[in-house]
Amino acid sequence: MVATREIDLSGTGGRGDRTFRWLVIGAAALVLVILGLVAVTMTGRMGPVFDRMGLDFFTSKRWSPADRFFGALPFLWGTLYTALIALVLAVPVSFGVALFVTQVATPRIRKPMIYVLDMLAVVPSVVFGLWGVLVLAGPIQHAYEHIHDAVDGIPILQSIFGGTPQGRSFMTAGVILAIMITPIITSLAREVIETTPPSDKEAAYALGATRWEMIGAAVWPHSKAGLVGATMLGLGRAMGETIAAALVIGASNGQVTLNAFAPGNSMPAVIANEWGEADDLHKSAMIGLAVTLFVITIVVNLVASAIVQRSMQRGRGKP
Repeated sequence: MVATREIDLSGTGGRGDRTFRWLVIGAAALVLVILGLVAVTMTGRMGPVFDRMGLDFFTSKRWSPADRFFGALPFLWGTLYTALIALVLAVPVSFGVALFVTQVATPRIRKPMIYVLDMLAVVPSVVFGLWGVLVLAGPIQHAYEHIHDAVDGIPILQSIFGGTPQGRSFMTAGVILAIMITPIITSLAREVIETTPPSDKEAAYALGATRWEMIGAAVWPHSKAGLVGATMLGLGRAMGETIAAALVIGASNGQVTLNAFAPGNSMPAVIANEWGEADDLHKSAMIGLAVTLFVITIVVNLVASAIVQRSMQRGRGKP
């Protein structure tokens, strides 16, 4: 019989574990405290505009600092619309590239692609914005005109791609944001997909599955929760982007339209463009925009967390 020795956690090692535990608890609490202080401070400073506007701040389309009237609806719409366009363009490309890198590409191709994706993820947003306004806006307007002519007379598509195409528009902002978030979503999706157990993939192949069938049967169910998280992270980046959106969205106040080729504005963009010349009430209105964006981001993260948790529970066989 082999004698066993009990490990004493009350000594130096135990104290180290307890110290580490309190350190990480303190770090987590510090993040929550800072977040709470930011929320309280910003909420207090947006008070003047809410005293003046009330709920009209969210429902009005008129934004006129000269008349002391502030309606945030066009900027709220512009933020959500451009972020949606970015997701529609970026998510299929990101997942496709991630699957290619992890399931198809040889090591000789995979490594350079990973390096390029990682570099693109850290390019400053102002670079994309300047490229968009100086290089992309002109040629892409001609592409918009062809799309406009092609969908003329088709009810739903005409409402989205109708009107007079503009180079600086919701669509251009969505394209630039899609280019910016594609490397982020791709990198996260690649890391998630690579966690698929090799035994699951080999079992699918052993049953006669093709590569595509193996991805659908083994890779996708295992990675679905993480891919949702990657998508939501990309959405948060798209909604919070400031400089790139400000340069290419057109800076047109009052636009609440489905026409993707029309110029508009977004909450981060209007804050960046108007903060320097704003008086106290105007700044209070822009702080209100920032708080609104803050709340939307929290809601998006909570929804994403709920989706991820539900997907993980289904993966474990729980209802």
